[in-house]
Amino acid sequence: MSAVKIKEGVYWVGSVDWNVKSFHGHTYNTKRGTTYNAYLVVDEKIALVDSVYAPFSKELIANISEIVPLEKIDYMVVNHVERDHSGAVPEIMKYCPKAKVIGTEKCKMGMARNYYCDWDWQTVKTGDKISLGKNTLAFVEATMLHWPDSMFTYIPELELLLPNDAFGQHISSSKRFDDEIDQGELMDEAAAYYANILLPFSPLVLRKIEEVVKMGIKISMIAPSHGIIWRKDPMKIINAYVKWAKNETTAKVVIAYETMWKSTEIMAKTIGDGIASTGVKVVISDVSDGDKTNVIKEMLDAKGFLLGSSTHGNDMLPNIAGFMSFLKDMKPKGRIGAAFGSYGWGGGAAKSIEGKLTEMGVEIASPLIQCQFVPDKEEMKKLFEYGVEFGKKIKVV
Repeated sequence: MSAVKIKEGVYWVGSVDWNVKSFHGHTYNTKRGTTYNAYLVVDEKIALVDSVYAPFSKELIANISEIVPLEKIDYMVVNHVERDHSGAVPEIMKYCPKAKVIGTEKCKMGMARNYYCDWDWQTVKTGDKISLGKNTLAFVEATMLHWPDSMFTYIPELELLLPNDAFGQHISSSKRFDDEIDQGELMDEAAAYYANILLPFSPLVLRKIEEVVKMGIKISMIAPSHGIIWRKDPMKIINAYVKWAKNETTAKVVIAYETMWKSTEIMAKTIGDGIASTGVKVVISDVSDGDKTNVIKEMLDAKGFLLGSSTHGNDMLPNIAGFMSFLKDMKPKGRIGAAFGSYGWGGGAAKSIEGKLTEMGVEIASPLIQCQFVPDKEEMKKLFEYGVEFGKKIKVV
């Protein structure tokens, strides 16, 4: 991909990763790929805001070179230490060794521990500004959105917000802007991004948005460091973040399970049928071979969670256990839930799941339900009715 002008004097110079299928180790399924967005601001002084993942350094260098020689860069702004954004900084600095590296105090420490390079640093905090000539770089610390070092860069003259990970999505596309791609796909990936990365920091998200509003910052474009740039309607994603951060839910239940010999799967589907009969939306997923990232995304606006497992060694199976550990880290608020499971000679999985749900603050709306080996006709009726009663509770709350 070549450089793309996004505002007067500002260019997207990043790279598109069409092939990446997992992110943050293997915690995030990136079925649509991603981008590593970097932005070149050309004025009397020249600034590069963020870089790309190191394997894409050559693309970044080529894109910058279409606009200016790299040695003309005066400022290397690092909004976030994480290597998908800072990985190419050492390579860039070889071309412009006199450039100042800009970031928060924690960013400076993190970069030193990652790259062990001796650069000329200028640390910044909220309220600090750097004049480039006609345009100004203004900085807003964004601690824990989603790392301690994170910050936003804002260009007031252009009403352009460069917030790094905030407002991003994992989408690989030849298009750069929100009005150029399918809106359903865009918002689906934005929701997945929020649910899997930013959900545990929701109180901080709300406070940061309130802070930005109080600062009187006008925004006509949001250019994040992953995915599509919001130019047509930047308030669309801001309003979505407010909704998600407030943990607003709908009449929806997510059933996530892992099964050994299909008995737990039969239970999941039968309970789901009961819930659906009440008019409540149901999403059912086997986490052992399903898309865990999508399950977490579906949970973002779901009022109820039902989690189940076959018993193995008096406990739940490993994939659902890992899923529940990740879910706990996401800190969902104001949800109701229940546990179910099957067993052969000794139960344990459902009880363990119920305990984990309680630990993460999910209100247990129905007592756990278990079946030995394969549910019989009478148990199938009970499972359906269990779903009906759970569905009714969802509609009440």
